[in-house]
Amino acid sequence: MHRYIVTRLLLAIPTLAGAAALVFILMRLIPGDVCVIRLGSGGAHVDQGALALCREQLGLDQSMVVQFLLFLKNYAMFDFGISMWSGNPVWQEILIRLPVSLEVAILATVIAVLLAIPLGTLSALRENSKLDHVVRVVAIAGIATPSFWLGIMSLILVLNVSSMITGTPWLPPIDYVPLWQDPIRNLSIVLLPAITVGYRYSAVTMRLTRSAMLEVMREDYIRTARAKGLLEQIVVNRHALKNALLPVVTLIGIEFAFLIGGLVITEQVFNLNGIGRLLVQAVQNQDNVLAQALVMLIVLVFVVVNLVVDVLYAWLDPRIRYS
Repeated sequence: MHRYIVTRLLLAIPTLAGAAALVFILMRLIPGDVCVIRLGSGGAHVDQGALALCREQLGLDQSMVVQFLLFLKNYAMFDFGISMWSGNPVWQEILIRLPVSLEVAILATVIAVLLAIPLGTLSALRENSKLDHVVRVVAIAGIATPSFWLGIMSLILVLNVSSMITGTPWLPPIDYVPLWQDPIRNLSIVLLPAITVGYRYSAVTMRLTRSAMLEVMREDYIRTARAKGLLEQIVVNRHALKNALLPVVTLIGIEFAFLIGGLVITEQVFNLNGIGRLLVQAVQNQDNVLAQALVMLIVLVFVVVNLVVDVLYAWLDPRIRYS
């Protein structure tokens, strides 16, 4: 197992290098110049001397090969550079916004798992019953409903209900407060977007859980376990559910990694200053340094999550062994 983990971590190096080369090339194919944007944001004439000085300070006057090699060298030394737009260190910009996206992703994942796995399992065990039909309708509605529309509707509903109960409309705080400082205020910020995202997240996971459980429950070893006289609860929990969870765990891992940088519209609706929103701003402002760092962060999250999912396979299915 340890050898497998070390091998996977070493294989992550060429993966990160390939992603770095791809994002480096794509960012420089975008038309525009960050120095022109910075110096001429008000529509005034851009002085050519100031423009040349700006490019020299940002290293844009060097060749693409030199820029890329410096980019790889700095990342190997954990130096993410200075934001071209704000002038602040990139790690500082990321650390301000990463807790928001991370907390929403974790909370949405918890909500999705608590809803999807029990309901998906019950739906499969009671196939074609009233409960099965209700669960399937809820799941299909969650898949078909856009998260941003659901977020807007839920926000309007909460505002109206709070206005009717208290007489004054409730407004979510616009500033982020860490969980350990003020849990109630923190949850008032992230709970509604987490529920909005978690509902769609749970709908997809619920459908997959139901399909996987239906397939596993028809296997011969389930029939054999029942023929031996095992309790139905033991058959479901020990024999069926663990094997059915293999594709479900994969989906949960992929969705969690996506939530770190893919909640652009949800963050916009709920006014959350997260990683997805920061990435869009970096691309709009031609901030190549910040955009590259954010993409590399998302790639790293995917690599780590995939490694964790692969390790969980061996725990869920004892037949899987890594050598």
